[in-house]
Amino acid sequence: MKACAVALRKFPKLNSLWTSEGIEWHATVDLAMAVALEDGLITPVIKDVANKTLSGISIAAKELASRAREGKLEPHEFQGGTFTVSNMGMYGVESFTAIVNPPSVAIVAVSSLIRRPGFDAEDNVVPQNTMKLTIGSDHRVVNGTENALYLAEVKRLLQRPTLLTV
Repeated sequence: MKACAVALRKFPKLNSLWTSEGIEWHATVDLAMAVALEDGLITPVIKDVANKTLSGISIAAKELASRAREGKLEPHEFQGGTFTVSNMGMYGVESFTAIVNPPSVAIVAVSSLIRRPGFDAEDNVVPQNTMKLTIGSDHRVVNGTENALYLAEVKRLLQRPTLLTV
């Protein structure tokens, strides 16, 4: 979530809403996170994620998910998200496509971490952890190239986690 939010600083179109009056820009990332319920899905919102610490995001996510499953969220806690992350990694899902939740213009799907063979600098086979991220977006606002560049930035941040602590 932190990597997705920080990467949005370079790609503000992805952190916007499509309204009847056009694009609504947002300076802060109010990140909606998909939470599965017995009878559906709800997306509680963590406000200003890019400026929270990793531990702050973790605490907020656990609290909101728990309250969502108990049916105790207030409307302001699941409305107003500017970007969404959906994670099915805990179910062992290797890849999936998440559907954009209007009026948001983008959603990232996070799959499970899988250990696969890879190659080091000398072409030796070595074990590597891989994770697939996919993005869905409203093409009235953002195009495929911007999506690809955004995911490349998320990847860069995830591969250098110290960048997420500053």
